[in-house]
Amino acid sequence: MKARLVPVYFRVGRDEGFDKQLAHLKKLLAEDAELLEPVALGDNLPKADAIVLPQILGDAYRQVKDFQGIKIPILIITSEFGTVSMWDWEIACYLKEHGVETIAPYNLEQAQMLCKTLAVKNDLKGSKFLVFQDDPGEGFQPQIFKCFYWWEDECTSLLKDKFGITVEKKSFKTLGERAKLVSDQCAHDILSKWDIPSEGLTQQALLSAVKMYAVLKEELDRDGTIKGMGINCLNESHFSDTVPCLAWSMLYQETGLIWACEADTMSLMTKYLINKTLGAPIIMTNVYPFLMGMAALKHERIPHFPEVESEPENHILLAHCGYFGLIPQKMACKWTLRPKVLAIVDENAHVIDAQLPLGKATLVKLGPTMDKMMVVRSQLKEYVHYENSDCINGGLLKVSDGNRLMNNLYSHHQCIMSGDRVNDIELVAKIFGIKLEYF
Repeated sequence: MKARLVPVYFRVGRDEGFDKQLAHLKKLLAEDAELLEPVALGDNLPKADAIVLPQILGDAYRQVKDFQGIKIPILIITSEFGTVSMWDWEIACYLKEHGVETIAPYNLEQAQMLCKTLAVKNDLKGSKFLVFQDDPGEGFQPQIFKCFYWWEDECTSLLKDKFGITVEKKSFKTLGERAKLVSDQCAHDILSKWDIPSEGLTQQALLSAVKMYAVLKEELDRDGTIKGMGINCLNESHFSDTVPCLAWSMLYQETGLIWACEADTMSLMTKYLINKTLGAPIIMTNVYPFLMGMAALKHERIPHFPEVESEPENHILLAHCGYFGLIPQKMACKWTLRPKVLAIVDENAHVIDAQLPLGKATLVKLGPTMDKMMVVRSQLKEYVHYENSDCINGGLLKVSDGNRLMNNLYSHHQCIMSGDRVNDIELVAKIFGIKLEYF
């Protein structure tokens, strides 16, 4: 995929400086963008993902109305190094004051990332998320699962309106039955081609996990428009003798497929946007702020939160299905497949015990109106362990203001990536017209 950029010049005419910078852009962005034939500002634009200004002139002050009529992103890349030039900030500021948002990368990597983001935005149109569910909320723990926004038609409709992505629903019950029909020999043959560290799993549990991978891969191979998948794997776990954890890890490693636990399409959309634009490993997990007290402790079946030296109010326990979260083998610094922990799933099921690197981390999550996204700079401090609990290996996260976060959380499902990526997410958000909320 490449972004389609239309270079735009001012009405005074196209000069040598414009053509020289356009030549630079064609080289610098060769892998990420297709540069169309240049067009004068104010003329009709061809179909494109964004316009790019290789040159800024004072005429911009006198052509504000022409800028105001542009409905696609406006990139300012005016230096030979693939960045905005320092003397272009005044015009960019002037345009902003007149309601014209521009995007001015200040290093080449940002310019290339913006092109990738534009390509992802265009590619989403006509694509789909495939989720497997039958009667969401009617299975196990209905008092919890009936609360979730991602089941609502409104959520599905907004995903289509905002991003162009269609959510296709198929039966989890049927999928589970298909997986059981895959032969043991077929599962053995698949397994022989993979290196999957495991401890304590029965052979049958491992084979069942691979059979689920086999039928999900069939679905993916059959339809090239599928960009992500999810299964209502906890609430309706009675439809299968396994869970899709290993399958998601294998499919991500093999194809780059993005997945969502519990068929959470809000988390799926968040992860897809970040992973495909930034190329960043990102997972989803549950957050249990220390400030929640017993409500969090009881759910995880643990006696107390980890001891911290100071500011317990700014600490959060991260855990999902007994461990830190579903981390594909390719993303993890430690990774082992183990027997299931949660009582809600089949005895034959499995779970991934894995870790991300300690250090700076970023929480990010798309909001229910699809026009906002929360970002949280944080620190993944350590991993904590509680035997005979639903948090055998959880993560300890520190944020700057736990009370403020508590009053603004979008969901118990949060997406986390290593490193401080807030500045990069800001650029992605501009392309998609999403406002960031910082906590």
